Amino acid sequence: MDIDTVADELYALRPEEFTAARNARMAAARTSGDRALAEKIGKLRRPSLPAWVSNLLVRERPDEVEALLRLGEGLRRAHHDLDGAQLRELSGQQRTLIRAVSREARQLAAEAGHPVGEDVGREVEATLHAVLADPEAAEEWAKGRLARPLEAAVGFPDVSPTAVRRPTAPPAPRPTKRRDDEALTRARRDADTAVRELRALEEEAAEAGREAEAAQGRTAQLQEQISELSEELSRVEQDHRKAREAERQARDKLKAIERRVRDARRRSDTATARLERHQKR
Repeated sequence: MDIDTVADELYALRPEEFTAARNARMAAARTSGDRALAEKIGKLRRPSLPAWVSNLLVRERPDEVEALLRLGEGLRRAHHDLDGAQLRELSGQQRTLIRAVSREARQLAAEAGHPVGEDVGREVEATLHAVLADPEAAEEWAKGRLARPLEAAVGFPDVSPTAVRRPTAPPAPRPTKRRDDEALTRARRDADTAVRELRALEEEAAEAGREAEAAQGRTAQLQEQISELSEELSRVEQDHRKAREAERQARDKLKAIERRVRDARRRSDTATARLERHQKR
């Protein structure tokens, strides 16, 4: 057992399960004599709800995590020395992607039994902004062990509609210009890919939602049938109990009559024998 394994396990739990599991792991480490590990485990902090949602997204949607990380790298490379039109295009893709990923994170949280509101959603979006803008934030987020949401302290500035290319140093040699063009191309490609993937996933989620709604309706219908059948079963069981009681009473009556028949037969046999003896005399 090492700290990475324990941390991965703990931060995969629901927030309300974290503290008890951490304390149990810490106690196990102490029992095994590994006090250094126990101390490290004790320093792990329970995740806030926005942090837990962000961690859940990392674990449940690795493809989207990879797409976001690639997009962040491309945006950071391409942001330098781009003109206003190019920046506005990338910024629009960035906003679309963050909104879509944030919605999916909230859906995952709801499916995991922790529906969240707009406030948590905004903190998740702030974390995603930080991931795209800051490579250190991206690295921390990708581990899926956030205890608190990230703040987009470092971010891409908004671009006004009248923005033009910023003044730069004297023109760089052609190889640098080519690298900038390649960075822009990669950023655009990554952004387009990520947005397409998310739109496809949103359509898939919508279809799954419709299927879930239909299944819910079918479940309600079957539950109503179960209730009706339960009532019918209750009536049949009551009738069965009455029939059993009537059967018991009838058997008791039959046994009583059979005893009277046997008694009458014995009396008849006795009387017949006495009559035969008198006749012989």
